[in-house]
Amino acid sequence: MNFRRGRLREDPEINLIPLIDLLLVILIFLMVTTTYNAFSEMKINLPTGKGDPAQTPAHLIHVAVAANGSMQVDAQKLAAGDRAGLLADLRRAAGGRSDAIVVVDADALSTHQSVIRVMEAAREAGLTQLTFATRSEP
Repeated sequence: MNFRRGRLREDPEINLIPLIDLLLVILIFLMVTTTYNAFSEMKINLPTGKGDPAQTPAHLIHVAVAANGSMQVDAQKLAAGDRAGLLADLRRAAGGRSDAIVVVDADALSTHQSVIRVMEAAREAGLTQLTFATRSEP
């Protein structure tokens, strides 16, 4: 008994629109959540800067950081990595004044760690005002 006698069979149809919508949502999700590292493309040449020179305050402490890590507080030379000597020289140069300004004269090729050591020693010595010296561009 054939009850479907006059009916034509419909071909199955695949609707692609929901599939395309799903793929676009996944693409947008991947674009938003992906992080891009651009650190390898950055080229930094320090220190140069533009700006008005600061007016000379009453008490400056100059800390020079060489490319090899050795330091000099005013006229006292220190060996590379001498943290205790740096702290003692900063306290001596400040003379008990908390308003003294520490000027870091870091070489362009000095390591970041050397500059951080100077900043930490200044903080431990109670010197809260810190600035960096740069050379002006020609």
